[in-house]
Amino acid sequence: MATINIGLSEEQRQGVVELLNKALADAYLLLIKTKKYHWDVVGPQFRTLHELWEEHYEALTISIDSIAERTRALGGYPIGTAEGFLKHASIREHAGDLPTANDMVARLVSDHEQIIRNLRKAVDQVSEQFHDEGTADFLTGLMEQHEEMAWMLRSFLEGEAFESTGDRNVELKTPAKA
Repeated sequence: MATINIGLSEEQRQGVVELLNKALADAYLLLIKTKKYHWDVVGPQFRTLHELWEEHYEALTISIDSIAERTRALGGYPIGTAEGFLKHASIREHAGDLPTANDMVARLVSDHEQIIRNLRKAVDQVSEQFHDEGTADFLTGLMEQHEEMAWMLRSFLEGEAFESTGDRNVELKTPAKA
């Protein structure tokens, strides 16, 4: 490969590549889990969750490709094996079980939130330790995508817990009234 001269040392680029590969591993496992739940979900919310998870796994597929391409742009190589993904990921599989629809949602919320926490730390490290503001911005965008997906999933669970009183004049909590 030709020498890369983008204002980052080899050590800086390799540090960033390592963080990108961790993000890639988490995103890939989350993609697998989201697709599995998309296939397996049953119950009254089947269509809603089936369609939502299709949107999510399509977005995850695009972000996975972007992470791998960012890794290559920095002169690194993305993880590309199941073994590598499992080794570097912070989220875990739940092999051999079939949770309820609500448990599927709760697990995905937990995984997205773990990834958000990881990305938040990675943004700081990439910026402060490796001085790669481009990748920090890239990771911030990924974090925002996961925040939105987690919010949608949490909203589903909160909606499931809602019990109507039959009173149409119920005062709703808004940020101004919270």
